[in-house]
Amino acid sequence: MKILAIDYGDARTGIAVSDSLGMLVGTTDVIHAYRPEVVAAEIQKRAIACGAERLVLGLPKNMDGTEGPRAQLCRDFAAQLEQLTGLPVILWDERRTTVDAHRILSDNNVHGKKRKNTVDAVAASLILEGYLASL
Repeated sequence: MKILAIDYGDARTGIAVSDSLGMLVGTTDVIHAYRPEVVAAEIQKRAIACGAERLVLGLPKNMDGTEGPRAQLCRDFAAQLEQLTGLPVILWDERRTTVDAHRILSDNNVHGKKRKNTVDAVAASLILEGYLASL
């Protein structure tokens, strides 16, 4: 089963797709868009193209486990995705994924504009890895 993971952001949304067995992260990409409906339509297109059967959306939580305003935006976006795609959307705790993504890129000497354009895809792959490990 292919699973598509999403690191939803204001300007860039990271995407990671599992392999066909649902065991490994296969491909990653970034959607550059500001409007939620544009991002949702692009995710729908990609989910159909790759044959995804499930979506995993990173849910931003505070370090103490509470949810702030950004979490509600993600919950609303999850509802929009479910309605548009007809696929189940699993909300996944994304604490530290962006921090870890920056560290991974820094450790591999990826800096500046290249890092800015890839950090969200790396964060999405970390969300996907965490979810796949839980299965």
